[in-house]
Amino acid sequence: MTVRARLLGMAATATVALMALNPALAEEPDKIGLAVANLQANFFNQIKQSVETYAKEKGIEVITVDAKGDGATQVSQVQDLLTQEIDALIYIPAGAAAATVPTRLARDQGIPVINVDRNADGEPGDTFIASDSVTSAYNVCKHIFAQAGGEGEMVIVHGQKGTTPEVDRSKGCKQAMDETPGIKVVAEQWSQIWSQDEGFQLTQNMLQAHPEVKIVWGQADALALGAAQAVKVANLPQRIWVAGFDGDTAALTALSEGVFDVTATQQTQYMGRLAVDSAIALVKGETVPKEQLLEATLTTADNVKQFIDQHP
Repeated sequence: MTVRARLLGMAATATVALMALNPALAEEPDKIGLAVANLQANFFNQIKQSVETYAKEKGIEVITVDAKGDGATQVSQVQDLLTQEIDALIYIPAGAAAATVPTRLARDQGIPVINVDRNADGEPGDTFIASDSVTSAYNVCKHIFAQAGGEGEMVIVHGQKGTTPEVDRSKGCKQAMDETPGIKVVAEQWSQIWSQDEGFQLTQNMLQAHPEVKIVWGQADALALGAAQAVKVANLPQRIWVAGFDGDTAALTALSEGVFDVTATQQTQYMGRLAVDSAIALVKGETVPKEQLLEATLTTADNVKQFIDQHP
């Protein structure tokens, strides 16, 4: 072996030892896997676009897969991602039932997991990035209760049962209801994929059974848009207030046009960038907070234009 070869070998050994002592000196990721729950949802599409755009600026390849709302499909997709030498996994669980499996699979291979919007009970990611749904849902419900005069019947179109946003948004609105005893929930139904069609069908059924309703809350903007359509078709004599959550681009335009009344605009563009930055930090061995909760802004016709012009 030449002297130069021995020196190169010694340098490589020293570098590996130094990286072991100081993981922050590890290389940055070359490839990130992005497992998305359902790209039919505008909210998830915004996060996808943000992740891919920002990662490209950083010189990182992103491989994106769409579970289309099916947990078993997502498990298979993540298994495939893990064969493609990804350095980190950005993971939005497709449902509650199989949510822990992808995190466990990635951990078994030493791949850090960044959960966005939804975490996995019993097997959380290395960091969890989401809106503070409890506080934001509380604010949405307090607003709509005030608009309705603090009393009346209410129906709720929940998101997918057991997922993090469904649980947290229910909790936040319950806090607002506890402070407003004049509001009575007379019916509630759960959607499967948070879709506008579900919002329409579920609300239509509840309005037929409870024609005195004054408030409809769809736990996502797609559900709220469907609910607003059902309210219009029902043509009931009373004013019915409709609330949403997310700040989807189409919903913001609808809100400005008076189609429904209030939402909470999430920082989807920032979420995507933060997920990439967190992936980079975790691959380098740096410390990242276990939870990174972001503000979602109460949005009405009075302040919606700023979010239409530039989504946060």
